[in-house]
Amino acid sequence: MRIAVSADEYTHLTRVVLEELEARGHEVRYFGPEPGQEADWPDVTAEAVRQVVRGEADEAIVMCWTGTGATIAANKVRGVRAALCHDAETAKGARIWNHANVLALSMRATSGPIAREILDAWFDTPYSTDEWNRTQMAKLAHIEAQEAGGTP
Repeated sequence: MRIAVSADEYTHLTRVVLEELEARGHEVRYFGPEPGQEADWPDVTAEAVRQVVRGEADEAIVMCWTGTGATIAANKVRGVRAALCHDAETAKGARIWNHANVLALSMRATSGPIAREILDAWFDTPYSTDEWNRTQMAKLAHIEAQEAGGTP
């Protein structure tokens, strides 16, 4: 799987996520600063999630200090469903019920072991395809079309 990763700082979590993804055999493209440097979270987040929208990456993982800013920035890009996940159960739910295609993590609150558990749940959990969930996804698409000025 091709994964775009962004972070506004190169922290321990950044390194853990990049190494973990590569160890799992994913093709990783990193958008962010090198160690000791910083970048603006809206910029690096947008670069990473646009990879998903353009089909250049299958999914993205975005990180900032709280994870909130990266989540907000990611969800500004049409076609992105980013979920801020602090634990594996939230990641599982985001995949099942929200069909999240972007995982957001808090660099402040996510330890290496918790990040690995979140990644396990994220990659092991498929989107739900039951009738109720398809209806929910259709409603999200309807809202997105309305907000973009499209036909409701």
